[in-house]
Amino acid sequence: MTPDDDCDDLGQRALVERLRALLGAACADSGEIIETHISRVLLVGELAYKLKRPVDLGFLDFSTLAARQHYATEEVRLNRRLAERLYLDVVPVTGTPAAPRLGGDENAGILDYAVRMRRFPQDALLTRQALTDGLTDALAERIAAFHAAIPEAPPDGPYGAPEQVLAPMLENFAVIRASVELDPALDADLDRLESWTRRQWVALKGVLAARRRDGFIRECHGDLHRGNIAVLDGEPLIFDCIEFSPALRWIDTQSELAFLLMDLKQAGEVRAARRLLNRWLMRSGDYAGLALLPFYLVYRALVRAKVTAIGAAQHHQGHAAPDVALRGYVRQALLDSRASSPRLVLLCGLSGSGKTYLAERLAEQVALIHVRSDVERKRLFGLPAEARGDAQLYSEQASTRTYARLLALADGLLRAGCGVLVDATFLTAARRGPFCALAERLGCPLDILALDAPPAVLRARVRARHRAGTDPSDADVAVLERQLAGREPLGAAARARAIFVDTRGVLPLEDLARLLS
Repeated sequence: MTPDDDCDDLGQRALVERLRALLGAACADSGEIIETHISRVLLVGELAYKLKRPVDLGFLDFSTLAARQHYATEEVRLNRRLAERLYLDVVPVTGTPAAPRLGGDENAGILDYAVRMRRFPQDALLTRQALTDGLTDALAERIAAFHAAIPEAPPDGPYGAPEQVLAPMLENFAVIRASVELDPALDADLDRLESWTRRQWVALKGVLAARRRDGFIRECHGDLHRGNIAVLDGEPLIFDCIEFSPALRWIDTQSELAFLLMDLKQAGEVRAARRLLNRWLMRSGDYAGLALLPFYLVYRALVRAKVTAIGAAQHHQGHAAPDVALRGYVRQALLDSRASSPRLVLLCGLSGSGKTYLAERLAEQVALIHVRSDVERKRLFGLPAEARGDAQLYSEQASTRTYARLLALADGLLRAGCGVLVDATFLTAARRGPFCALAERLGCPLDILALDAPPAVLRARVRARHRAGTDPSDADVAVLERQLAGREPLGAAARARAIFVDTRGVLPLEDLARLLS
């Protein structure tokens, strides 16, 4: 077969089966073939070989040998950004269809191309294990660091324009309708979601344009869901990015994150999704982008619905009945399209009172965005959260700037429909007052959680935390002593809406979560 020739999909399936038999015999492994709507992966021995199916689905075209070679090369290049240890190279499939081989004499003719990868156990996939807190945090940090490092799209380039963002969203609806037999209920749900998408796009056009202008359109992974994440030696490795469409890869980082959040929620991992979101936000600081999150959550659910529909159509060689998975993604999209009722929660207390510990856990139980003063203070000074600060970070002027930032973040998040939990000392009425006024101005519920513990307990906690040096807070005992001397008790109005929590013992987490839900 010459490079100008090509095989059809059935011919490639037979080719992969013969490769499995030949390679399996050589290493005493019967091998396994995993087939998706766009690829076939042969697992044999310690390696995996991925061939792109010779299909043209509109949004991708692997129908020619030259295209499959190009995109195989791109796949290796792009995936080494996040999973270098997995991706080895691209190898030609040579020989004859009856006796193919990997590598060999390319002059004799190339049948196809395969991406060669290191094989990992299927149980390593995130779809087969629950996210621990440590793994969730590591994944959030990895994604945020990746987003910070990848190149930005030029503001006048082809990617990220509002019209270009809308196009694949509308395509999802067209492909689903063309691939499956719609019943009245599913048809009505898709109509409802398409109308919602169009309305949201009109309302958010200005935000979309600003995101492009401000550098949030980047060369992302593009297909960030649990099935493309493996946990090896305790490290999350993200693989199988989108190589076939720059337009689906050069996207808003919020759209990228939305895919994984949607997938976690769809799998029942809501607590992990909330923790992941807050951890990513702490690292990225991209709170303004949350105005787009529901828009992208709905889009990502419908991407998965589309993929499911395409797979069903390929399996049945035509229209298929919509399956449980497709309907589940449509239901998830409907849930994410619903408007929320935001509330503002102020979590107050001296250093060492357990504010951040409680805030992190409440934000997993209730849909709240956790905004932490210690992190935002350092961001104002251009420091990462883990850096040690000096005295100027804690001057009165710096604290005033920090509280102004917290107030601005709370304002933007509440207007975007997010519940907000602000984690700061709030030692004086002057610090609390603007937040109470904001809640009143926006007409949203306000809750004050006032945390406390005996001074001896606070001192012991602050000493231990400062000694460990692993927390964004730089407060030492001297800072705590100044707080003890300068704090003001809550006024009558604040006390009437406050919940007082003694943090010496077991925290009433479930009771607090119910009160804030």
